[in-house]
Amino acid sequence: MKKVLTESDIEALLAQGKGADSIPAGTILTPTAKDRLKQAGGSAKPRSIASKSSAAPAGNVTMTDHELFGVPVVPDYEFKWTPGKDPQSRDEIRAFYFSPEITAIRQRMADMGKRMWDREYTDGNGGNLTVRVGDNLALCTPTLICKGFMKADDMALIDLDGNQIAGRLKRTSEAMTHLAIMKRQPKAKACCHAHPPHATAYAVAKVQPPTCLIPEAEVFLGQIGVAEYRTPGSPENAEEVGTVAIDHMSVLMINHGVITWGKDIEDAYWKMENTESYCKTVWVASMLGKKLDPIKASEAKTLIELRKSLGMDDKREGWKECELCDNSDFRPGFFTDRDGGACEIACGCNGDSKSGASIADAEELVKTITAEIQSQLGR
Repeated sequence: MKKVLTESDIEALLAQGKGADSIPAGTILTPTAKDRLKQAGGSAKPRSIASKSSAAPAGNVTMTDHELFGVPVVPDYEFKWTPGKDPQSRDEIRAFYFSPEITAIRQRMADMGKRMWDREYTDGNGGNLTVRVGDNLALCTPTLICKGFMKADDMALIDLDGNQIAGRLKRTSEAMTHLAIMKRQPKAKACCHAHPPHATAYAVAKVQPPTCLIPEAEVFLGQIGVAEYRTPGSPENAEEVGTVAIDHMSVLMINHGVITWGKDIEDAYWKMENTESYCKTVWVASMLGKKLDPIKASEAKTLIELRKSLGMDDKREGWKECELCDNSDFRPGFFTDRDGGACEIACGCNGDSKSGASIADAEELVKTITAEIQSQLGR
């Protein structure tokens, strides 16, 4: 079992006058531990992998020859537990909670919280994170704590019914919504909930983001789902969001915020960044005076196949091409009609007498008002 060093472990090493050269090969460093080593500068002595030539690059060398020159790998943070082996006794739970693997996950959750707070996805004590770590076990963030200042030891260990098994701080009240997703969607091993401004604006306006506009969003997000409003933390909210999340890795919760899921907490958090960035981009694009034309449906099918190759399902897999990129329900705030050069405002009436006054009617009204103003000025 590989040893995991956290930021506090690095602090202890540095306090003893030790550096990177004292860290055994193969040791896993958490992201904050690596950052602390970099900050230490001269305090952390480089460990050469070839020779101690003066021409060797400066810095903290912590990789083995195998890691540096071996077959490149793709980072994978998914926790794979052994079915039927959840800890039961207090001693087993303690050993499990402080094991290197679970400690690394708890630290990563604290890191994700900091990233959420830094990007202003949360305010006050908003937002929460969960990671499934067993048949009936999950780690979750505590209630009433700013996500930007959490520590690894703040995380609570709970079962999938929300009962707290271990942890000095009380679990978040919204954990039940996360657990509802995990129970319904086996691929959901981690969830991230936050209130990123642009994506939450869509949720408040009850607008489902359009599809087929940016390839990366199609591949890494798919269609963004929408869950009706239910009281946060309530069983009804867990039921509503849990059902929608079966087919959507990102869900807008009406009048509330956003929840995303993935195979690990890094993946779930990335989905949050993807969602916020996509909503912001679409919002800006819709203000530029042009109609938002989607990519071709045939190309959209190719992107869905790419999603599948990355292990992500897509409920649109069997849809007809005419259904794939149908954004007819999406109404940009303003765009120019390319054919007639007329402006269409957010109501989407576009001259429809059933929806409101036509452009001709509007021009006639402007004439009448102008004539009245001139008449008043003449007096």
